[in-house]
Amino acid sequence: MDAHPSRYCATVRVQQHRQDIIQDLATMVRELLIQFYKSTRFKPTRIIYYRDGISEGQFNQVLQHELLAIREACIKLEKDYQPGITFVVVQKRHHTRLFCMDRNERVGKSGNIPAGTTVDTKITHPSEFDFYLCSHAGIQGTSRPSHYHVLWDDNHFTSDELQVLTYQLCHTYVRCTRSVSIPAPAYYAHLVAFRARYHLVDKEHDSAEGSHTSGQSNGRDHQALAKAVQIHQDTLRTMYFA
Repeated sequence: MDAHPSRYCATVRVQQHRQDIIQDLATMVRELLIQFYKSTRFKPTRIIYYRDGISEGQFNQVLQHELLAIREACIKLEKDYQPGITFVVVQKRHHTRLFCMDRNERVGKSGNIPAGTTVDTKITHPSEFDFYLCSHAGIQGTSRPSHYHVLWDDNHFTSDELQVLTYQLCHTYVRCTRSVSIPAPAYYAHLVAFRARYHLVDKEHDSAEGSHTSGQSNGRDHQALAKAVQIHQDTLRTMYFA
């Protein structure tokens, strides 16, 4: 919500269990674009979309649906409004590890690679735009780099530009004074989802031993679930999730 960027707002929806494609994305993006305009009095000229939680086999399906939804949200606001969209998938669940060839470059007790280490040749895809970035300093155990796949890029970023931007975004996470393993907006999306799930706790099952969290809408009205996670207007422009 600012030019740095360090301030964010969030919108959240309820959808079916194990449904990886975001169903109501067009409406959500439209709401966020309106909030951005209210905060800055400008419309975004570029939208950089970091997407987490999908596997390589889902790339085409998710790209086709969600890229179209983002464009639809822009057109709903203004007929000729077509900002450049960069669609980046962030993956942490992989088995690739990076090590220093020179022992003198190792960092910390675990001998990890330095924070900011980026690899975009040799072990990456020969024709697609992807790279590995270890943006955090490993404190314990072997650091796991994040794997970034650029599925769409209207903004024509060079590899260096997008890698630097991604690394810088890893320094803007407000809960930590160090850089984190994924960009702050992707981290915040996790926090928003976890907080929304807490709002779906069945209060009648609360006890001293714990509580039962409903992961599905079985037996409960979908509208009631949507209302449970709805963000109050007074809270919408604040980083309530951080």
